Amino acid sequence: MTSTALVSGAGVAGPSLAHWLHRMGWAVTVVEKAGAPRPGGQAVDFKGATHRAVLERMGLLADVRARQTGGVDQVVVDARGRRLTVIPGEFTGGEIEIRRGDLAALLHERTREHCEYVFGDGITSLDDTPDGVHVTFERAAPRTFDLVVGADGIHSAVRRLAFGPERDFVRHLGHYYALVDLGEQGEPTLYNEPGRMVAVGGHKAPAFFVFASAELTYDRYDADSQKRILLDAYRGGGWRIPELMDQVPAARSIHLDSISRAHVDRYSTGRVVLLGDAAYGNTLGGFGSGLAVVGAYVLAAELARSTDHASAFHRYETLMRPYARIARNANAGPFLAPPSRFRMSLRNKMFNSPFLLRAMLRLTDRLATDIDLPDHPLHPAA
Repeated sequence: MTSTALVSGAGVAGPSLAHWLHRMGWAVTVVEKAGAPRPGGQAVDFKGATHRAVLERMGLLADVRARQTGGVDQVVVDARGRRLTVIPGEFTGGEIEIRRGDLAALLHERTREHCEYVFGDGITSLDDTPDGVHVTFERAAPRTFDLVVGADGIHSAVRRLAFGPERDFVRHLGHYYALVDLGEQGEPTLYNEPGRMVAVGGHKAPAFFVFASAELTYDRYDADSQKRILLDAYRGGGWRIPELMDQVPAARSIHLDSISRAHVDRYSTGRVVLLGDAAYGNTLGGFGSGLAVVGAYVLAAELARSTDHASAFHRYETLMRPYARIARNANAGPFLAPPSRFRMSLRNKMFNSPFLLRAMLRLTDRLATDIDLPDHPLHPAA
């Protein structure tokens, strides 16, 4: 009998796992709250030999390289537009940089003919039994699956339903970020005030904002409320901030979310398992996409090598938990939006020091490769 899996989330982690499970002979359904694959978004990147190896085994490395944006230097300026330092593209763009929407679209293209995608729907309940997980949906009829995978991000519905409320597993790290489509072009430029950052220009992302804030309560699907929060956060700003804020009400799209860190005591319970940001996410931590594709590979490999899901889940967590520590302690908020002008100056000086920059790049490469990938019985080529 064919094994069945429901994967919640059609971003990076979910379709990556769907790729492997399909090739293992599973029947895979992917459910996604959004009505279609999410376009655009910020640039994400892959670093080092481990990330390359997984992409190559998936047969995706050449296609990802063909769609890569390429790291671009970003100029840091003061309120009068004077250059303070340059953040090199190799620091922000890793080894292979690609827009998140382009990566998600590529993964969807590779799996949509073999896996069932259900867009515009979400899971409302999970009943985990010895024989399968009975699932109800917002729109679709109830179904039962052998396994359910929560690959639905740091605000995971699967984690909430199977493990408990989000407040028990997600820690707000004191900042928010926003991506706003303002149609900005020109040289990639970053500007800071204490507790606030603005980055515009280039091809990496829409206009990018980071600001310090206590935890907020708002509707993550209501664009108008997100725009009001952003306008309030940047009131009275210098440089081009007033001009940019004038454009926000008419912006075509906005995505605002907290900089937060997920931590769970275990990655699985019964027949339900967490993957990617749902288990080990750290917003803007710089390793999310790498952890997603590596985690999907490891989980699939252990399911292929095991005779039961409980053993596979245990080995998956044993391998991934030490590797995922790269997302455990970082907090991008104070780095991107330092709390004082002194801290802004220290951050900028790092980029003016070739020695410190090389040390940072060596560290990220070491962290990105700090796992021994298990063998997978499948040949990597499709």
